[in-house]
Amino acid sequence: MLERTLNKDRTKVTFILPADTPPGPVSVVGDFNGWQPGVHTLRPRKDGQRAVTVELASKSSHAFRYLAAGDYWFNDESAGDQDGPNSRLHT
Repeated sequence: MLERTLNKDRTKVTFILPADTPPGPVSVVGDFNGWQPGVHTLRPRKDGQRAVTVELASKSSHAFRYLAAGDYWFNDESAGDQDGPNSRLHT
């Protein structure tokens, strides 16, 4: 799930997943972080989910995927758009 908060020319995008699905550490990787795993690792939240927030330029488009333990790559169906094998989000 994605949550967006608009601030002038920047948009904060929060990537949210269930606490244990998939199990183990998960990071969001995309063109906004050079596709580097571990830069934006999801952390536990009080509501029982895990999340990470990334600040991006507003009115932009970004390709991303999630990377879980065991080299398991997966997409975010709530992104609403696909770019080849990647999810695509629009700010």
